[in-house]
Amino acid sequence: MVGRLSVLTETESTAARQGSNRLLDAMPQDALALLEPELRHTVLPQGAVCFEVGEPIEQVYFPQTGMISLLVTTGDGDMVETSSVGREGGIGLQCGLGARSSFTRAVVQIPGRFSILPAVRFEYAASRSPALRDLVFRYIETAWAEAQQNAACNAIHDSSARLCRWLLHTADRTGSEQLLLTQEFLADMLGVRRTTVTLLAQELQKRGFVKYSRGRITILDRSGLEACSCECYHAIKDENLPLKIGVKL
Repeated sequence: MVGRLSVLTETESTAARQGSNRLLDAMPQDALALLEPELRHTVLPQGAVCFEVGEPIEQVYFPQTGMISLLVTTGDGDMVETSSVGREGGIGLQCGLGARSSFTRAVVQIPGRFSILPAVRFEYAASRSPALRDLVFRYIETAWAEAQQNAACNAIHDSSARLCRWLLHTADRTGSEQLLLTQEFLADMLGVRRTTVTLLAQELQKRGFVKYSRGRITILDRSGLEACSCECYHAIKDENLPLKIGVKL
């Protein structure tokens, strides 16, 4: 796994990348004007760590083509995903309400492009834009609802249905049907063994829903995956913030 994020590897103009993240698109123009001077852009690899548990949140991340997973870790090193964020949102937005520490481990699950902003700049902008502050409150409520749904899903639904749901959400949040995923990452996301992931992925491939090769899953039949997914796919998608503010995935 790649270690702590340190240096930005790609810098581009704000205007060139702004449209790739739905949440940035939805922000009021006065707030964007406050954010723009310190909004930077980078390509992050799979496994890059954005936050560790208990650490102060110093950056806010807005995925463009990649995806970030929020993980709860146990004392013996096991991990399970509580939620994920792609081009529809961001992580660290609670800093708009003041200095905050992370309750989860935030890791880049799907590599890609990201916009990054210092947390102090985001707090500054939120303090001067009531519309942005309201958006932060609504986003936090939505993220809380998703975490509750995921908790129920992990407790009730079987691994196969959860894998289908996870693949669909990941494709929605990255804008791609081709997903760069290792067995280890998928096992962590679902809270199962790597051998279980292999068997589940092979079964989905046998049914013609996906094409599976080492490190890559391509969705071939979205309707088939939806039919095999648990109800949480649509429940979470319907709670998505962009839908609440009129922005479609």
